[in-house]
Amino acid sequence: MALTVLRNCSKVLKINVRKFTALQHVSTGVRHKTTIQYATRPDLPKLAYRKLKGKSPGVVFLPGFASVMGGQKAEALEEFCKSLGHSYLRFDYSGCGSSEGEMGNYSIGAWKKDVLYVLDELVEGPQILVGSSMGGWLMLLAALARPEKTAALVGISTAADHFVTAFNSLPIETKKEIEEQGFWKFPTKHNEEGFYTLSMDFLKEAENHCILQSPIPVSCPVRLVHGFKDSDVPWHVSMQVAERVLSNDVDVILRKHGQHRMSDKDDIKLMVYTIDDLIDKLTTLG
Repeated sequence: MALTVLRNCSKVLKINVRKFTALQHVSTGVRHKTTIQYATRPDLPKLAYRKLKGKSPGVVFLPGFASVMGGQKAEALEEFCKSLGHSYLRFDYSGCGSSEGEMGNYSIGAWKKDVLYVLDELVEGPQILVGSSMGGWLMLLAALARPEKTAALVGISTAADHFVTAFNSLPIETKKEIEEQGFWKFPTKHNEEGFYTLSMDFLKEAENHCILQSPIPVSCPVRLVHGFKDSDVPWHVSMQVAERVLSNDVDVILRKHGQHRMSDKDDIKLMVYTIDDLIDKLTTLG
């Protein structure tokens, strides 16, 4: 398994041929799942989550847009953390999965608040944040807001600024039509309809959380995994993130045949290995 790695944003590409023989016990599902719990919050929808108690640093998984905590990556991470005895938490954003609310009523800012609530109220100590797609954007926002609760970041197909960038890249006439309609049928291959309906209010609110136009003052270790064949979020977005973050400990791993969801068996093994390496590093330093 050959992986192209960009170390610390340098121009020197390496080939990492380490095999994951030590992690063969990790499957793509959880044999004994944790039970769903609900966090009651004043004036906010109940937040559904699954929590595994264990050692620090803990791991928190942030799903992508319209995704839930029951996906393959989230479940594989629970089994992995259980095998090591480390704490782990996965959850559904407001309006998604088992959490209360309707998805269309929420925004990037609202989901950022969900992540901060998890860090403030549901876990203890610094966490390794693992963000998939939009979750990668949210993990960066959370790291900026709660640096003391962020031990490290692992982005999978990180979609920083994605909706705003995609909208701004449209032809002027198309953007005018969308603005007049008040919503955008954002194309996708991940549902039956073939699109997600995004309101202009959602897009305008998302602009407040864009981070790629200036340095990102994050100093913890950052690992960014992206697929060359990601047709949803281009791999160069992860390169932009790597260039913008101020941390000196940044690795970008590009999978030649990787798709956006990064849910193949080897993709999940790579994710788990990356987190295992970080836990070892943080434990040694700590």
